[in-house]
Parts: sequence; structure tokens; C-alpha cells
Amino acid sequence: MILENVPLARQLDFVFREIKDELAQLTSGTVFVQIRNNVIGKFGVRAFPVESRGGEIQLMGPGLSELHVQSFRQTAVESLKLKRWTHGEILFEFAMRKNTLCTSVAFESNYNMASIVADTDKKRKI
Repeated sequence: MILENVPLARQLDFVFREIKDELAQLTSGTVFVQIRNNVIGKFGVRAFPVESRGGEIQLMGPGLSELHVQSFRQTAVESLKLKRWTHGEILFEFAMRKNTLCTSVAFESNYNMASIVADTDKKRKI
């Protein structure tokens, strides 16, 4: 599959299908996607699956339900409407609070100085 021809929303949908089983085991964490030329390259989940309370290590409770994952995926896809760059990273944070899924989104744009300088030099020659 040539990802350059696949809309970013569809790529993000694929990401959530790939990590669905992992999300089903987590109550909080961050899903990250790294984007270059509007193509998702690296993606994954950052999470702390173990908690310590009163000096005792405990595993987290049951993770996101199928409905929570669907809601989370929809929020992620809708957030793409706010993205205005072609290179960067998106962080989708999530946490279960009283059986309610809370999410937030952070965008990080990336620029390459070598590309900017090369483009400026090309424009000067024309």
C-alpha cells in the first residue's frame, strides 16, 4: 500500500485498529503518531501499566472498552481538522475517570532548517 495516496484520517483509523488490544489493557496513557509529508511513520502508545499505592505495586484495572476505543478514535480523527502542518507529531492523551474516558490532543510541528535553506537558495536562482 502506498500511504501517500491514503488520507491521513484513514491512516489514523488504521493506527487505532493496530493498537486496539493494547488500549484494552490500559486506563491511561498517550497515543503518539509521527507524521512526515502527511504520512504516518512511527506510532505507538506510551503508558505506565503499573501503579504504586502505599508502597504496594498494583496493576491497573481493566482498560478501555470497545466503545471507549471507538470514541477515542473518533476524537483523534476529528482533531485532524485542526492540523495545519505536514511534518510533526500528534499526542493523544487518555485517562479513565469514574468510567468516563477523558482525552486531550497536542500537536507538535517539525521543520528542517536544511530544507528551508535549500528552498531559499532555489528561489534566489530563479
